[in-house]
Formats: sequence, C-alpha cells, structure tokens
Amino acid sequence: MAQIRIENVRKDFGAFTAVKSSSFTIEDGEFFMLLGPSGCGKTTTLRMMAGLELPTSGQIYIDGEEVGMKPASQRDIAFVFQMFALYPHMNVGKNMAYPLLSQGMPKKAARQRVHEVACILGIEHMLDRPVGGLSGGDRQRVALGRAIVREPKAFFMDEPLGALDAEFREHMAEELRALHDRMGATTVYVTHDQLEAMQMGDKIVVMNHGVVEQFGKPQEIYDWPATKFVADFIGSPSMNFLEFEGMIGSGASSVSLDGHQIKVPVLREGAEGQLSLGVRPEHIHFSDSSAYRGKVLTSEYLGTTQIVILETPNGVIKARISSKVPVKEGETVGLHFDERTLTVFEGTKGRALVSEANEGVLHHG
Repeated sequence: MAQIRIENVRKDFGAFTAVKSSSFTIEDGEFFMLLGPSGCGKTTTLRMMAGLELPTSGQIYIDGEEVGMKPASQRDIAFVFQMFALYPHMNVGKNMAYPLLSQGMPKKAARQRVHEVACILGIEHMLDRPVGGLSGGDRQRVALGRAIVREPKAFFMDEPLGALDAEFREHMAEELRALHDRMGATTVYVTHDQLEAMQMGDKIVVMNHGVVEQFGKPQEIYDWPATKFVADFIGSPSMNFLEFEGMIGSGASSVSLDGHQIKVPVLREGAEGQLSLGVRPEHIHFSDSSAYRGKVLTSEYLGTTQIVILETPNGVIKARISSKVPVKEGETVGLHFDERTLTVFEGTKGRALVSEANEGVLHHG
C-alpha cells in the first residue's frame, strides 16, 4: 500500500496548460476520486502519478520517494483503463497470469495466485474461457484481476466503468468499493460522474480547467463547497444561488435579500459587490411565517419527495420537499432556509466566504 503526495504539479502541452500547480495528499489505503468535467485535467493528473506523462514542474512522491521523472515500470502501480486492454488471443487465466509470468514468477505459483484473485472476483469458473465472448462486466473483472495479481502499491483507474450500461455500472461500482474495503489498497479513480464519486470515494478532488477547486471528504464537499463551481457540479439538483449586491462585514450573521434579513452562519471575512447565497434544495422549507417569498412555477413528482421550482426576487430556485406537501402552480409561499447550511459566495471568482460553519473544512488546491 502507499501514500501518494502531489506538490505543485503542473503539466503543459506546448502553450496549453492542462494542470495548473496542483497539490494534495492521498493517504495509505484511501479510495481517492479525481472528479470533474471532460477536459478538466483529471486524467492528465492520474497519468502523471502513474508515470505515463512526465510533469512540467512539481514533485510526485510515492511512500516518500520522489518519482516524478521515473517511468511507470519503476513505480509499482497498476493501471485499469475504461476499455479493458485485454489480450484477445489469450483466455481469462492467461490474461491474468501475464504480468506475473513476465516478471519471472514460476507457472505453478502464478496459477495459484490467479486462482486466489479469481475467487475474490467471482470469476474462477471462467479462467479457461476466451475473453472475446465475455460481457462488459466480466471483461472489467478480468482487467481488475490482472491488476490485482501483481499486488502493486496502488491502483490507478481511469473511468473503468464508463463503457458499461447505467444499471450494471452502479452494480460494478458497489463491487469495486467492496473489493477495495476487502483489500485495503490505495486506489486513485478518475470519473466525471459526481454520484459515482460521492458513492465510492473516501476523499474527492474536484478539478476544473486544470485547477484543483477543492478536496476533502464527500460530505464536506457537498455541505461546504469551496467555490460556486463545486456547489453547482456536486448535487442533483445542484445548489441554488440567490444573487444579491451589497456589502457584508466580518462578523455578520445575516444577509439582505429583497429587503429581508436572512440568517447565515457568522462570517469570518467580509466582501462587497456581487454576492450569492448558496442553499441546497433540501434545505428550503415552506413557511407561512416567513417574509421572504417565492412563486411556484411548477413541481416534479419523485415518489416520496417532489422538486418545486420557484421564482424569487433573487432568481429561480429548486426546493426538494415531501410529496405530501400540497403545492399549487402560481401560488406564493413563504420560504425558510436552514441557517446552519447556508454558504455566501463572493462574485468575482465565486469563492466561498469563510464562516463559523465551514472554517476548517474548506481545502483549496
């Protein structure tokens, strides 16, 4: 197993900067997610950790050893790709045994190791089958098996479930997480799917345009996003932003929306100009006693809950409430926000202002 530390790593491709001075630490045994939209730099970051790309500047440490300029073959890691990368002319067992035999392991020992790993993955009955006839899920299990047999320091996975259909993708995600918990191996996993990252990860790095926007535990990132990008990218529906203009000082415990004072966690810093109040849909409640109001535009029934879309003086928002609450299109309702869950963002860069609620949680790259 391994601790992986990234310090001020940058990657340029000619005049284009794919990764801008990123720093974070992956602790021994963590299931670590690199999350972001296409083109954000997450795969390039993973490839630099793996030795498939060399950084333009910065340092990469595996168990305290600087490996930034070492090739992949000298880093003792295993890489699992989306497209499986299996040898079509070999059966399942030979595919899994290949890395062991290429390292000089005796055939008998290699067969025993392959059988042990195949039992863990539930594919021991298909070791003699050709890989060409396997389902996508079974092909992915074989690819995982070939990585696991080597017992590397860390596993690097680049969208490994991306080629699977939605239902089987969810099943394999659960299987991968259970496998990680059983083995305790350091795993770095690239995905654009925020639900997958929240479901599987111990820690998440959120990237955008080559920049680490935030890293931390899934719940920390969901509850206390460091930027408006993170707040918008994480969550379904995503966080609402109530836009307003004004000046708030350090120590403030409320903001003014349409002339109404809305309580927020005590701010540790001030800001002025264009600002946003961020609130998750599930933290909005209907309240007859609330002076701040919104007009119901429509609602979406989701079984036990419903998404209600409302027009407010500060923009259109979505509220997730019980489906038992009667909602009528066109009616005006009072809105109450859970005070402890609110985040104020400054307008220039969309950075979250530090408050008594999020201080100590925000982690910037």
